[in-house]
Amino acid sequence: MAAGAVLPLGVAVPWAVGVPEAAAAPPTPGRPGASRVCTAPAPGAPMLITEDCDDPRYNRPFIDVDTWRDTPTRHRFVSGGFTGTAARFAFYLPPPRQYRGRFFQITYPLFTSEEADADDVGFALAHGAYHVRTNMGGAEEGIMSGGTDPSVWGYRINAAAAKFSRVVAAGMYGRHRAYGYLHGASGGAYQTVSALENTVGVWDGGVPCVMGSPNAIPSMFTVRVHALRVLRRRGKLAGILDAVDPGGSGDPYAGLDAEERGALREATRLGFPLPGWWDHATMDTGALPLVAGNVRGLDPTYAADFWSKPGYLGTDPSSSVAAARVRYEATVVDVLPGASRRLVLTGVPTGDAAGADLVVTSGAASGSELPLGTVEGTTVGFGIGADPEAVARIAPGDRVRIDNSWFLALQTYHRHQVPTPDMYGWNQFRGPDGRPLYPQRDVLVGPTQAFNAGGGRQTGRFHGKMIVLESLVDIDAMPWQADWYRGKARQAFGHRLDDGFRLWFTDNAQHNSTVRAGGEARIVPYLRVLQQALLDLSAWVEKGKPPPAGTNYDVADAQVKVPRTAARRKGIQPVVTLTANGRERADVAVGEQVAFTAEVQTPPGAGEIVAAEWDFEGVGTYPTAAGIDRIRPTATVRATYAYSQPGTYFPVIRATAQREGDARTPYTRVQNLARVRVVVT
Repeated sequence: MAAGAVLPLGVAVPWAVGVPEAAAAPPTPGRPGASRVCTAPAPGAPMLITEDCDDPRYNRPFIDVDTWRDTPTRHRFVSGGFTGTAARFAFYLPPPRQYRGRFFQITYPLFTSEEADADDVGFALAHGAYHVRTNMGGAEEGIMSGGTDPSVWGYRINAAAAKFSRVVAAGMYGRHRAYGYLHGASGGAYQTVSALENTVGVWDGGVPCVMGSPNAIPSMFTVRVHALRVLRRRGKLAGILDAVDPGGSGDPYAGLDAEERGALREATRLGFPLPGWWDHATMDTGALPLVAGNVRGLDPTYAADFWSKPGYLGTDPSSSVAAARVRYEATVVDVLPGASRRLVLTGVPTGDAAGADLVVTSGAASGSELPLGTVEGTTVGFGIGADPEAVARIAPGDRVRIDNSWFLALQTYHRHQVPTPDMYGWNQFRGPDGRPLYPQRDVLVGPTQAFNAGGGRQTGRFHGKMIVLESLVDIDAMPWQADWYRGKARQAFGHRLDDGFRLWFTDNAQHNSTVRAGGEARIVPYLRVLQQALLDLSAWVEKGKPPPAGTNYDVADAQVKVPRTAARRKGIQPVVTLTANGRERADVAVGEQVAFTAEVQTPPGAGEIVAAEWDFEGVGTYPTAAGIDRIRPTATVRATYAYSQPGTYFPVIRATAQREGDARTPYTRVQNLARVRVVVT
C-alpha cells in the first residue's frame, strides 16, 4: 500500500503464505468495506462496534510507514492512522513462516504513542502473533484531551485498529480472519472489559489485569492516603509490617491507639492487603493526584462541607486531621522562566504540605486553586492538573495561600460514597439497618470516573472469552474487586460461566506488571503470568482447549484468602513454602548453620518447575541457584547458610514454573516466592 493510501476497513486481499520478504508487496484495495455504520443500541448507551459495521469517525485508515525491522527480531512494521483524526496505530507482523493466525493487542488509557515495548513485540512474534497498539487518540482526542465521549479511547480506536489490522494481515498472509486478543492492566482493564462488553466479533477474548470496580476511583487511593497519614503520625507502619511478616506476632493492631486502629481497620476492610504495607517508607499518594481534579469538578462543595458540617472527619474533635491542616499565607517574589513555570515565595510552611494547593488570593489569577508539585526551599512548582492559563497569569506581588484543606478532606471521601451492598468493601460504612453511617454526597463519582477511563459500564455480559488476572498484594485495585466482577459475570452467564471465564489470583504480586528496584525480595512480576494467560486464551478459542481452573479462594472482610497448597489453590502459579530449622522463624547465633527447606508445587496443568533461587540475606538479589535436579511439577529444595553478623533477616526462595518445562525461554516464566525470619544474635 502506498504511504498515505486510504482503504475501507473491510478490504481483504489474498497474498500467498510463505512469500519471501523480498517479494513483499503492499496490499491494494479489494472488496468494499462494511455496509452499515456502527450505532449505539439504545439512546445514551455506548456505541456498539461489530465486525461488519464501520465506526462513523474511525473509518478511513491510512498507512504512512511500511518497513521491515530487525529488533527485537525480524518483523514488518506498519503504522498509520485514521484520516481527519489524531488516532494512530502500529502493527508488528512476523514473517509469513512464523505466523499462526492471531494478534495480541495492548491497551491503556494514558498511551499517547503507538510505538510498542520491545518485550510485547518480542512475545507476540515468538508465539506466531502480530502485535497491535494504538495511541488511544493521543493528546488531541485521548483521555487527557477533555473529550466528551469516553468510548473513543475506551474501545473505538482500538476496535478500528484491530479491524484494519486484519486487512493488512490478509494482504500479507493470505485471505483469512486473524484471531484477536486484547489485554490491559489497571485503566487498561477497564478498557478491556468495556471492549469485550461493547463489541461483537472484533476480539475473540481478552485478559483484563488488576481491575477495579465501578466505584474504585478515588476510594482505593483515598483510604490508603488516610491510613498513611494517621499511621505515620507516630511511626506505626514498621510495627504493622513486622507483625504480618513471617515469624511476626500476627497482630497488626498491637500498640495502636483508637484513631490508628480505626484507620488500619478501615483500609483493610476496603481491601488493602496487609502485606502491601511493605513499601510504607516510600509509599505516596499513588494515582490520587490524577483523579482528584475530577472529584472536585463533580462535587465542588465537598471540602467546605467536610470542614464545617457534622458527620465529616473535619468536624470530629477526636481526629488529628485538624492539626494536619495547613493554610499558609505568602507573596510571590519572583516568577522563574522556563517551560515548567515556578514561583519564588516569601516563605513556605514548616508542616507537611504534601498534596496542597496554591490558592491565588490577589492579582489576575485570583480565585485559582492550583495543585502544588515540587517544593525546593521557597521555590514551588505545579502538579498534575494545574491550569496552565491560570499559572501564566500569576505575577510577582500576588498573594497566595498554600492550603491542604482539599487534600485532607479527600482522604475520607470513600466514607461518603457508599454504593450498592454487592460492593461489599463499603458495607463497613453501614449500620445494622443497612443505612450509611456517614453523610452521603449527592453524586457517586466512582461510576463516572470508571466510565471516563474505559468508555463503558461493567455489566459482566462480555463477548468472547475472558481470563482475569488479579494480584494479591495490589494496593491500587484491591483484589476483591475482581471477585465482584466475577459475580456480575455469574449473574449474566449462570452455570455457563466456566465455559468462557477464568479468574487467576497471583500471590506476592502487586499492581505493576513488573517489579521495581527494591521490591524483588517480596514481589514477583505478573507480566509472565499475563503472557501465559494470552497463550491459554488463544488455545481455548482456536483449539477448544480449556485453560487450567480458576483460583480457589475465599473473601472475608474484603480480604482474598487462597489455600496453602497448589492442588487446592489451582490457577497457574506455583505455590512455595519455606522453613528455617523446620519453622517459620529461627533464632540462631552468629556463625550457626541454618537449615532451609522449600517445597515447590505447580497446580494441575500449570507446567513444570524450571528454576529456583536463594536470597539468604533477603535483599532481592538471588545470587544462589537452588540446583533443581530435574524439571518436574514438584520439587523439594534444601540449603544451609550461616550469618556472619547479628540482625533480623528474611531469607527468600523464588521458584519459576513454565508450562512446557522450557528453562531457556524468557517468556511465560511464572514465579512465586516464600520468606522466613531468621534472628541472629
